[in-house]
Amino acid sequence: MSLYAKLVECERKQRPVRVGLIGAGKFGSMFLAQVPNTPGIHLVGIADLAPEGARTNLRRIGWTSDAYQAPSFEDALKNRRTFITESWEALVMRPEIDVIVECTGNPAAAVEHCLGAFREGKHVVNVTVEADAFCGALLGQRSTEAGVQYSLAFGDQPALICDWVDWARGCGFPVVAAGRGHKWLPRFAQSTPETVWNDWGLTAEQAEIGGLNPKMFNSFLDGSKPAIESTAVANACNLESPEHGLLFPPSSMDDLPTVMRPVSDGGQLEKKGVVEVASSLHRDGTPVPNDIRNGVWVVVEGDTEYIRRCFQEYGVKTDDTGKYCAVFRRWHLIGLEVGISVASVALRNEPTGSPVCFNADVVATAKRDLKPGEILDGEGGYTVYGNIQPATKSVESRCLPLGLAHHLKIIKPIAQGQAVHWDEVEADTSLTAYKIRREMEDLFLAKK
Repeated sequence: MSLYAKLVECERKQRPVRVGLIGAGKFGSMFLAQVPNTPGIHLVGIADLAPEGARTNLRRIGWTSDAYQAPSFEDALKNRRTFITESWEALVMRPEIDVIVECTGNPAAAVEHCLGAFREGKHVVNVTVEADAFCGALLGQRSTEAGVQYSLAFGDQPALICDWVDWARGCGFPVVAAGRGHKWLPRFAQSTPETVWNDWGLTAEQAEIGGLNPKMFNSFLDGSKPAIESTAVANACNLESPEHGLLFPPSSMDDLPTVMRPVSDGGQLEKKGVVEVASSLHRDGTPVPNDIRNGVWVVVEGDTEYIRRCFQEYGVKTDDTGKYCAVFRRWHLIGLEVGISVASVALRNEPTGSPVCFNADVVATAKRDLKPGEILDGEGGYTVYGNIQPATKSVESRCLPLGLAHHLKIIKPIAQGQAVHWDEVEADTSLTAYKIRREMEDLFLAKK
């Protein structure tokens, strides 16, 4: 039975999938916009530190006030309305809720929320991929121990890439590389919230009118988010990180089979079985025609003469050898697609991408020369950007994960372009996120 048919059946039986949302910002609002159109899903509650902001977003996307002004959880459950609270604990402790959607964008908080939901027997769809990037493997293990599912969020690019990788392997194709598109030039690594809009393609005035968060958008432009999402994919699909970080080779959709093949075959990759990101800009700043900036892709190999002949017979676009081909999706709809993950974990007991290993890591890297006494401001800020590395290399070198590079004081000088190390900052070892990260390193890398 299809997911949609299962949801319709839930609706018919008046037993909808009951959902709690933590964080009702931009991504959460996109999910909320689809909830009234989706049979078989009841958003029981929203937890947000700014409840009035959540109400404003609900009004903006067209919810009627009656729908989200339930005076209590009991009323929300009885009358199929939504209760809004500041307390995420109150939300995850409701036994009636089946699935928690973590949508705060705060990696340290997201770890707490995921673990709390597991303790209460809730499936989790984790939109905060930053948390997954620095301790996802252990979150996945904790969910298994709790007998629930932990899933990446469909609609966001990592889950969509995982879907393509699963398709390829399910068809019997060796996966050469998988990834997403991005607008990239090397100088973007030094981008800040003050400089982001011109390179993004907006004026500061347009961004202000749209209510756009410069730090969040800068996390995409400076390469942090591509590194984070590539790390999540590597750890969910058992792919490898490039040894020295993402290359961001320029590539159109048609050129993916040529560009995303090993150097030994004339491509850009150091080896097969890696994650990578295709740039929509040539290095001189000119646009790549027919780019895949907003999409996802997987490159597979036709490893027999017969399969390569099938590619040719059916008009598949390949490289010049006929050996490699790409399958891609040019667009992703972000939060508008999260309902697929919610339905999948609740009704199929199946995640839409979930970490199975600790192959890759995202390392905080200095955007400029940093001096003792300065405070790291995390992803998308003024001090550091994220760079993907093999996890064994990162941990052995004691590099600071980007997900923990928030509000830490620098105690030693760090040169621009250098990774930040644990002994160069004052670490907050009291954080649950810090402790679970250390536990994951001991558990997963001790096996290697």
